[in-house]
Amino acid sequence: MANPAQGAKYRGSIHDFPDFDPSQDAEALYTAMKGFGSDKEAILELITSRSNKQRQEICLSYKSLYGKDLIADLKYELTGKFERLIVGLMRPLAYSDAKEIKDAISGIGTDEKCLIEILASRTNEQIHQLVAAYKDAYERDLESDIIGDTSGHFQKMLVVLLQGTREEDNVVSEDLVQQDVQDLFEAGELKWGTDEAQFIFILGNRSKQHLRLVFDEYLKTTGKPIEASIRAELSGDFEKLMLAVVKCVRSTPEYFAERLFKAMKGLGTRDNTLIRIMVTRSELDMLDIREIFRTKYEKSLYSMIKNDTSGEYKKALLKLCGGDDDAAGQFFPEAAQVAYQMWELSAVSRVELKGTVHPAGDFNPDADAKALRKAMKGLGTDEDTIIDIITHRSNAQRQQIRQTFKSHFGRDLMADLKSEISGDLARLILGLMMPPAHYDAKQLKKAMEGAGTDEKALIEILATRNNDEIRAINEAYKEDYHKSLEDALSSDTSGHFKRILISLATGNREEGGEDRDQAREDAQEIADTPSGDKTSLETRFMTILCTRSYPHLRRVFQEFIKMTNYDVEHIIKKEMSGDVRDAFVAIVQSVKNKPLFFADKLYKSMKGAGTDEKTLTRVMVSRSEIDLFNIRQEFIEKYDKSLHQALEGDTSGDFLKALLALCGGED
Repeated sequence: MANPAQGAKYRGSIHDFPDFDPSQDAEALYTAMKGFGSDKEAILELITSRSNKQRQEICLSYKSLYGKDLIADLKYELTGKFERLIVGLMRPLAYSDAKEIKDAISGIGTDEKCLIEILASRTNEQIHQLVAAYKDAYERDLESDIIGDTSGHFQKMLVVLLQGTREEDNVVSEDLVQQDVQDLFEAGELKWGTDEAQFIFILGNRSKQHLRLVFDEYLKTTGKPIEASIRAELSGDFEKLMLAVVKCVRSTPEYFAERLFKAMKGLGTRDNTLIRIMVTRSELDMLDIREIFRTKYEKSLYSMIKNDTSGEYKKALLKLCGGDDDAAGQFFPEAAQVAYQMWELSAVSRVELKGTVHPAGDFNPDADAKALRKAMKGLGTDEDTIIDIITHRSNAQRQQIRQTFKSHFGRDLMADLKSEISGDLARLILGLMMPPAHYDAKQLKKAMEGAGTDEKALIEILATRNNDEIRAINEAYKEDYHKSLEDALSSDTSGHFKRILISLATGNREEGGEDRDQAREDAQEIADTPSGDKTSLETRFMTILCTRSYPHLRRVFQEFIKMTNYDVEHIIKKEMSGDVRDAFVAIVQSVKNKPLFFADKLYKSMKGAGTDEKTLTRVMVSRSEIDLFNIRQEFIEKYDKSLHQALEGDTSGDFLKALLALCGGED
């Protein structure tokens, strides 16, 4: 079993088996594989209940007793994913890593993701053991083989990591932190082209403690996280490697939680990744990975494995996982503290919100109006010109174009556009031409008219707009539809859901900072509601979630975790249902991270069969000048592909051209 550092708590899920007898275990495995067929249940039960050190002793006893190689016999008796998992467990960690890397660089093509995962996450000692194991197992030099199979800056960084010489001193020099921040900034953001050598030197050699402070200072100095600069300045496998290094510096267990989630989400399972991580982390930090997984993805690692795999393979993986944390949204106490620390970090970091559409330089409304008139005059329509002008002007500039168009031609630009373009493109272009408050008012009106109500659209708009935006929407609604928004909501919704929407539609949310004493009282107020008392719980949540300021609510959520070991979002999902639940969850997610909330909306609008063009259009139009750049960053971070790629894969034609123009770039 891996020995924890002096005073450190062991965080693996596999422990030494008590009263261990290697000869007895060797006999049990021989019996399980003797004769016709094999007792897979007995094999998995025994091997997943022993530590790696004990498994090595079993291998020696097996050879002494039967003159045979246990791993060779297991390979012969077992097949497929189950065989890969069991055989992986039988190797010492360093030899397991060596085998993975050998497989990654053998044959046609290279598994760069495997190289990145192993070399970015291992400690100096683990790297030294890996290099020695590779030499012993294959009689080859690992560095030479990596150099022969990779190239460029990606190769250089891998070679640096292979040295296993990262500084390990936790005494940090503030002056050196500031110097590294300046060097990284000058190597990337301030330089024409990028000085990759500086990124390699600093990220490949400095201690983790030092680099965490560098990342904090970089955010304060530049207004953007180091990850954003890496994405902007680097590319390809080199970019992926550097991002993996940053993630492992911040939190190695969080890096592996994310890798496991991505290995199982969507169609198909990346079994090699799943096996590699479950094998190599089971005696290191599996409990930490489980906790972060539960916190980050709102489901346990155990439940995701259970739903995504089958047979003996599933049983063995679940044994390595070591337990299910999905007890009605409850965390390990340690996980609650991880969640609390994540909130603390988000409270101090102030990421600048950026749109993707900006006012055009040298703006000439007269020229734009004439170009648009020409694009719509005569036979056929020049959609490219319409898209190019409207997606590259700010909303204020578009209003000037509308006015100029009417002055010059005595015509309504909106009416002309309606007659010339149609379908998804028309909805997008006409949406961009409306002032934001009038656009939101129209979306609310459409959500409430006809048979049925689009509750998701009502929630999305009212739960995410600030007071000024809400007040402007109220005025626009009254002006355009001669009825108050409150009256419309009252006529079309009912019960607690109606009360929540009307409360949000008043635009009276407090706007101050946090009040720690009040936050503790608010958290206690929610926590004290008896489970099952749905009406009381909904009222208390509404009083707090619909009126308190965002900074204050972040503190309430932190205090709630501290008091209860529960995340407030999990309580809402457990105790409530329907539109009330959806409204409260949207508010909480918006408070936690609004760009991530919209990234999720965009992803869901495009995943699966068919596209929800209305939601896609609404988010792209309404966020393009506010935080669409941040939404793009959250999208690629969570879904491992860019918003640009998702749009290309899910839409087409002129609609796609306009969406990509709004998206503002490929990440």
